[in-house]
Amino acid sequence: MAIHVVRLGTPRLNGEGLRIGTVRRPPRGVRKEDFAALDYFDVWLPELSPPADLVSWALSDPWTDKRWATFARGYRKQMSTPESRHLVQLLAAMSHQTNLSVGCYCEDESRCHRALLRELLVEAGADVTR
Repeated sequence: MAIHVVRLGTPRLNGEGLRIGTVRRPPRGVRKEDFAALDYFDVWLPELSPPADLVSWALSDPWTDKRWATFARGYRKQMSTPESRHLVQLLAAMSHQTNLSVGCYCEDESRCHRALLRELLVEAGADVTR
C-alpha cells in the first residue's frame, strides 16, 4: 500500500487507487462529472493546496531558487496548522492500508507544491512511492 504523487490529468498508474486533487481550483472547461474519467481526480481536497495569494505571487515571475525557497516556506507554514497537519496524518495512516494518490496540474514537480506535500507525507510516516 502506498501514496503515489502524480500530475493530475495524466493517465492513471496501475494500482494507483483513489486520486485526490490537492489543487485550489478544479480543471477549467471540464464538467464535474468528467473529472475522474479524464484522470484529474476522484476527490477534491483543496485544503492541501497552497493559498491563492501564494500561488499568484509564485507565478508572477519566473522561478529562481530564492523564489522557490520563499514559496516552500509559505506552503510549509500553511501546512503547519492543526487542520492541515491532521489531513496529512490521515493520508499517511491511510497509505499503510490502501493505495491512493495525490496530485496537482503542474508539469514540473520540482517547482510544485506536490513535491513539498510528498516531503510532508514522508515526514508524517507515509509510505510514498517514487
